[in-house]
Amino acid sequence: MKSSAFDYVRAESPQHALALLAQHGDDARILAGGQTLLASLNLRLSQPTLLVDIGGLADWRGITLQGSVLRIGALTRHVEIEESPLVALHAPLLAQAAPHIAHRAIRNMGTVGGSLAYADPAAEWPACVLALDGTLVIHGAAGERRVAAADFFHGLYSTALQEGELLAAVEVPLLQPGERHAFDELSRRHGDYAVAGLAARTRWDGRTLHDLRLAFLSLGDRPLRARGAEALLQAGPLDEARIAAADAALRAELQPFADLTHSAAAKTQMAATLMRRAVRTLST
Repeated sequence: MKSSAFDYVRAESPQHALALLAQHGDDARILAGGQTLLASLNLRLSQPTLLVDIGGLADWRGITLQGSVLRIGALTRHVEIEESPLVALHAPLLAQAAPHIAHRAIRNMGTVGGSLAYADPAAEWPACVLALDGTLVIHGAAGERRVAAADFFHGLYSTALQEGELLAAVEVPLLQPGERHAFDELSRRHGDYAVAGLAARTRWDGRTLHDLRLAFLSLGDRPLRARGAEALLQAGPLDEARIAAADAALRAELQPFADLTHSAAAKTQMAATLMRRAVRTLST
């Protein structure tokens, strides 16, 4: 199947892109990396009359240090994050997650902003940004505004982006002394969507976990923090009894969706396994 007919405009600036969105409304779609959009066009799941290509907005591309945060432009491609020395040094969770994103051909074209704005609950970047307490930088006609990752993802393919707004960048805090990161996911084959995944961050003092974040992907309609398990795991010295209590808390608080190949119970078991693996990685 091929896409329905549409017009194409390459935006010359963010203001130009916003003006086109304001003019055409729901009939327009933003084209960044295109790895999701083009497939939906060819399946006719999306039938816009205009594509607004923002790929030429150079200011929205690249990875830079800005004070206490690492800023990643929305048009930065997955492979650039995967190979960036700055990311490896200051946000290693992102470097660990990047190879799990689809296949190399997809990572060469897809953008971090496209992934975050699309908000697929099985995607890696939303869970990572949530675990890192990141901030989404949003550009609109009234200027820029910032939204914490915890407030950005509203549900299935739904975010805090309002009509006529574009995601310009994501900012994550720089790695602090004693801070550790871990990422893992389970899928049927490498490159498939994750059946379950976990992005984790903590500080480890040799006995106790501090500031722990457990952000799961592919277990609900958005990336999910396991707050009950987090609280138990960092309530005192880490031992098997504490891990077992956190395991029970995790199973009680998760309510994953079943899919075509895995039951909710199977996905819960996978999540518990990922949590135990992450705790072992973070504390050794």
